Parts: sequence; C-alpha cells; structure tokens
Amino acid sequence: MDFATVIRPNIPRGRRIIAVSDIHGNLPFFRALMDQIKLSPTDVLILVGDMLEKGRDSLALLRHVMQLSKTHTVYPLCGNCDGLVLRFFETDALDRRFFSVYLPQHPESTLRQMAREGGFDQTEDLPKLRSDLRKAFPEEWAWLRAMPTILETEHLLFVHGGVPSLEHMEQLERWSCLKNDNFLGQNRSFSKWVIVGHWPVTLYDPYIPSAAPIFLPDKRIISIDGGCVLKIDGQLNALILPEEASEEFTWTAYDGLSTRIALDAQQPSVFSINIRWGRSRLELLEWGEELSLCRHLESGRILPVLNQYLHQDSKGLWCEDSTDYRLPVFPGDALTLVAQTKRGFLCKKEGVTGWYYGRLSDIMRETVK
Repeated sequence: MDFATVIRPNIPRGRRIIAVSDIHGNLPFFRALMDQIKLSPTDVLILVGDMLEKGRDSLALLRHVMQLSKTHTVYPLCGNCDGLVLRFFETDALDRRFFSVYLPQHPESTLRQMAREGGFDQTEDLPKLRSDLRKAFPEEWAWLRAMPTILETEHLLFVHGGVPSLEHMEQLERWSCLKNDNFLGQNRSFSKWVIVGHWPVTLYDPYIPSAAPIFLPDKRIISIDGGCVLKIDGQLNALILPEEASEEFTWTAYDGLSTRIALDAQQPSVFSINIRWGRSRLELLEWGEELSLCRHLESGRILPVLNQYLHQDSKGLWCEDSTDYRLPVFPGDALTLVAQTKRGFLCKKEGVTGWYYGRLSDIMRETVK
C-alpha cells in the first residue's frame, strides 16, 4: 500500500496564501486567474491537486507550474488525476483494467500529449509507450513523483480529496486521500481548517447550482473545486488568506465568460432544481427551437433544457448540468453570460448559475477563452 506523504513547511507571518485546485489542464484559466490575483514571489501558492487531465493543455500547464516553482513559492499537491499520470510512469499495474481503455478514448490526456510531442503516440503497446515516456520526459516524471499528498501548517491543512482525521496521517492510504468523493457529506469536523478540491462544489446543492467555494465554519472545512473544464459554466477558484494564522478568507474566480451589466431587477426562484452529473437522465416531452421541455427522471420535475446541453447514449437522454433557477438580480449587477436565448439569458452571479429574464447592457469585457 502506498502511504500518504505529508509535508509541514514553515510559512512566515505576513505572506499571503493562495489555494487553487482542479485546474485540469486549463492553462489560459490559470494564467488569467494568477493575473487577476496579482500573484507575486512573496505569495505562497498551494495547488490542491488535479492540475492535469481532462483539459487540452495539461503538458503545457505542468511545465508552466514547474517553471513558476523556480521563481515563486509553490506547493503542488497530488490529485487523483495527477496520480494516474504518475501511476502509468511508475508501473504497469493498471494497464489492462484502466489504461488500455482510457488512453485510446482520451487523446487529450497528459500521456497522449507527451507521446504526440515525442512522436510516438500509440496505445497498442503500453509497455513501449511507458518506456518511451520515461526516456523522453524524465524531468516531468521526477517532478510528479515528488508531489506530496498533504500539506499541514499550524492552522491549515490542504489535501485534494480529504482525510478522516488529523491523526496519524502518514499511515493513511495515499489514494484514499486523493479520491475521496462527497467529502462534505461525510459529517467530519476538524480542529484546524481543512481545504479540499476534487468534488465540484455544485454537486452538493440539489436546488441551486453554485461554483463558489463552500465554507463550513462549524466543521472547519472549505471545498474549492469550481468545476473548471468539467462544467460548461465551470470556473477556477482561488481561496485567499492574508497570512497563515488569519481566518479572513476571501475568494475570487475566473470563468472565461464575457461580463455584462443587468438593467432590470429580478426576484429569485422560490423553488428550483440543479440537475447534476450522475443525476441527469431525462425524458423529452416537447422539442423546441432553443430549449426543449424535459422531465428529470430522478425528481420528476419538468423544465426547459438548452438543446445544446442534451445528449443521447445507449441508456437514453441526459443533459449537461442544467437548472430552472432564477437569479436574484438588481440593476447594476455584473453578470457573466453563459448562454443567450430568445427567452432569456443563462448567467452567473458570484459563482451561481441561473436564468435572467431582464435586459443586459452591451458587453463590458471579453475574457480569454
């Protein structure tokens, strides 16, 4: 069994701490977020796992962070996706039951990106692919191998998935700390703040979709995965502390969407639904030009769903994360635009996604896609 690796760095007083998780190979979002927070060499940047996989720039992001680590204080922690990349370099244990299926289906994977750059992209002979990757990317391999599982300070603990307690963490199975689904639903509490990623925060609310970090002061847990890359309206969150001993948490995010100003007021929904990953099966009731009327099979709720969010597979119809929530809006509010229809606008406000049926100003700012 691989055990968790715990580091306990001494972070001097007065140094700002920034935590970011689940970048998933989205280098433009990461660059934009670092510009937004004005990252400086005096800051302490903690990357709470899953830098890699799912996005199209995983290799470029990995190299960017490796270079950033030479000029800034950066602590990259291993996530389950990073761990899988490392696992392929280290051993053939998962070749038959995982990589033989995963790699042919995912040309965007970090390993395939490396293989393309090296000119040996193939998945028919995994031992040869592993050998070629080891020879061509020794620095990247060594850097991934050095990533710890947990970072602990006097008042804070950072881990990608979660931990059962703060006791005997070096004896924990490493993988269970990386892939710990639904950590907030496990009713755990701690004596110091535990900051996690891994589980997109929008999965926790069955009614209102929000990508904003979740703060649980009574349990001293903060969950920060904004669904970057995984969600159409996902965002990359940065949790910010003025120094290690402070409890004045703030956050900001980048979602790559254009920003507009609301011109009319709107009251929020009294009751709404948040259709989430794994709970997204639908029955089509009436096809429409832009939105189609559907019944959500799990809840029975009927709502319009964007046609571009609808998908068909062998099990039937399903959708991307969808909602009928109406945002609370005041004139002058800044909204980021997810989708525009003749009926209204799907927007985000402070990380929350919902519908707005008022008027929007012209585009204020176009952000990097």
